[in-house]
Amino acid sequence: MSSLWTPEGEHRVPREPAPGQAPGSPAGPAGTGPAGEEMDEAAALAAHLDDLRQQLAATPAEVVVANHAFGLFELAAIHLSRQPPGLDEARLAVDAMGVLVEGLHGRLGEAEEPLVAALAQIRLAYVQITGAARAGEDATGIQQPRAEPPGAE
Repeated sequence: MSSLWTPEGEHRVPREPAPGQAPGSPAGPAGTGPAGEEMDEAAALAAHLDDLRQQLAATPAEVVVANHAFGLFELAAIHLSRQPPGLDEARLAVDAMGVLVEGLHGRLGEAEEPLVAALAQIRLAYVQITGAARAGEDATGIQQPRAEPPGAE
C-alpha cells in the first residue's frame, strides 16, 4: 500500500485489482503480472492524485496558506522542544511563519487572528528557550554544567 502526503495529511493509496480480478488473486495472462500491476497501480494513483487536485482547487487559497502557516508553527515547536533545542531550524520556521502571516495581513480570512496569536506565542517561546540555552539552562530552568572556553583550565 502506498501513501501520498497532502496539506490535509497523509492519504493511503490502496492497490486496486485489475477490472474483473478479485482482490488478492494472481494476475491473469493478458497484460497483467508485475508489469500489469505496476500499470494498474500507476493508473489508480493518477486517478487519486487527480481527485486530490480537484479537492485542493475547490479549497479557498487562504485556507491552504493558513494550513501551511500552522505547519510552520508546529515545525518550530518541534525544533524548540528538542534537547538541546534546534535553534537555527526553529528560527527559520518562525521567520517563515512571520513572513506569511505578516506579509499577507488582511488576506488570511478567519484563520488570521489565531495565526497572529500563534506567531506571537512561538516567537516568545523562541526567545525564552534561546535565553535559557545561552544561560546554560534547559527549558525547565535547571542549571546545566558549562563547558570551559577553549584554552581555559
